[in-house]
Amino acid sequence: MKSFSEILKNQSKDLSSFKKLNVALLCDQSSQFLSKAIHGAGIDCSLNANVWEAPINQIENQIYNPNSDFNNKLFNTCIIFESSHSLLKEYNLSEFKSSFAELQFERIKIFINHIIDNSQMNIILFNFYEINDYVFGNFSSKVKESFIFQLRKLNMLISDNFSNINRLSILDISSIQNKIGSNKMFDSSLYINYGIVVSLDSLPMVSNNILDIILAQNAIFKKCLILDLDNTLWGGIIGDDGIENIELGDLGIGKSFVDFQMWIKKIKERGIIICICSKNNEDIAKNVFINHPDMKLKLEDISVFIANWDSKVDNIKKIQKVLNIGFDSMVFLDDNPYERNSVIENIPDISVPELPKDPSNYLSFLYNENLFETTTVSNLDKNRTKLYQTEYKRLKTKSVFTDLTDYMKSLKMTSKVEYLNRFNIPRVSQLSYRSNQFNLRTIRYSEQELIKIMQSKKKYGLVFDLTDKFGSHGVVSYMIINEVSLEEIFIENWAMSCRVLERGMEEFIMNYIYNFAIKNKYNFLNAEYVETKKNIIVKDLYKKLGFSSLKDKFQLNLKKSFSQKTHINLKDE
Repeated sequence: MKSFSEILKNQSKDLSSFKKLNVALLCDQSSQFLSKAIHGAGIDCSLNANVWEAPINQIENQIYNPNSDFNNKLFNTCIIFESSHSLLKEYNLSEFKSSFAELQFERIKIFINHIIDNSQMNIILFNFYEINDYVFGNFSSKVKESFIFQLRKLNMLISDNFSNINRLSILDISSIQNKIGSNKMFDSSLYINYGIVVSLDSLPMVSNNILDIILAQNAIFKKCLILDLDNTLWGGIIGDDGIENIELGDLGIGKSFVDFQMWIKKIKERGIIICICSKNNEDIAKNVFINHPDMKLKLEDISVFIANWDSKVDNIKKIQKVLNIGFDSMVFLDDNPYERNSVIENIPDISVPELPKDPSNYLSFLYNENLFETTTVSNLDKNRTKLYQTEYKRLKTKSVFTDLTDYMKSLKMTSKVEYLNRFNIPRVSQLSYRSNQFNLRTIRYSEQELIKIMQSKKKYGLVFDLTDKFGSHGVVSYMIINEVSLEEIFIENWAMSCRVLERGMEEFIMNYIYNFAIKNKYNFLNAEYVETKKNIIVKDLYKKLGFSSLKDKFQLNLKKSFSQKTHINLKDE
């Protein structure tokens, strides 16, 4: 990780090609160094984060005052950092120490709700790092009136009550403090002389975590972990040492590999796609997953398993084709520096961390890297592995067919169409944040915003799933339609999972929307494509679907007949 001075050197780079983001930084202490760290860390992520600093200790005044700069500038993200040192001052003066946490939380909740109700910006809220004033010594944890008891309770209230707000993320500075230690986190001379509560040494980790959240809020995050096997998932070389001699177990270095596998299993259950890319004999490699008693990862945890003697670059490209996600959404872990460098040189977008030489340090290193930041988790995430395992079967079956039409017919695809409802809204919200390639206007919807659309009389939210003979893909697409007038409707946004591209899903959806519009007596369907770096593949979609081009807008005349060829059938209710 770069030092603070190294981050500052980024300021000299050419930022003309970087994505611009306007960030509001509201703090109750001096924030100029944190502001510079955020901007510098953003440059490392190809972001030009223009950070506006509110006056010190003016958080609530800026939020509630309609004439404040905060309310009259356009920001993509708002960062709110109230320090534990300021909190301690409030606590010392409070007459209600036993209910201090609840009172503070109510204050925070009110201004958070005010921001949500009056803006579209994303919010990053710092929780509180720990300070123990030791008035009660170690007994503080059992004394409800103690400051540390109230501080921990406040952090728990923040976590419990803000968990369902999509646009709000919590910057867990308490965990950062645990990683680097209180002495490194806080510099008393900086605090006394300049009112700075975060040391210069800890600024890189704090700012990197902020950027991880900002990237995730803008649908830029890692979705897939690709793993080597020998000396990465276990100690030793399976082809040479045999299954009985590789290092896996409860003692020695084998315990490091077991703990590492348990971590991988947890991120898989959270929704990260796990793949294997190894130079090995496939049967011998798979035998470890099946028969080794200490193997925590099983074959059912792996979405794509490739073990052969081809180059890892070629095999990673095969995995990418199966998953149909960008290389920038992938992480590759390999103990071998040669293999790492080969992948870096040939697939520059993929993330390839430099694993420590000692496997016992794998987990602590990966904890600090924070590779898999997210803003949402849904039940679909837990089923993601099965979805991609099934997709791998589809591709293997596809290779048997010489004619694509015959293959499409053989899948026996059907789609069920629903309006937005309380059951599909979480998935639609997640799809809006995760879909980048097939996303016509790249609008992100929180669950609360989708509920408003569901309740609106002027908007339609249509949700599409897809099923074939191999199984269900689940919800794969949604379209939000606005009624412009009695005869015109407009596609506010249309997004679809990249997993189902090239199956005729877009043609099926347009056929359905055409019939929907005719049934509701509309004459024109209007649409727009807003270009991003990732959605170029749908630049000409509306033209291909028969829309007329009107500068940057598109229109379909519903008075004319319309039908797109597809092998997907509407599923009977």
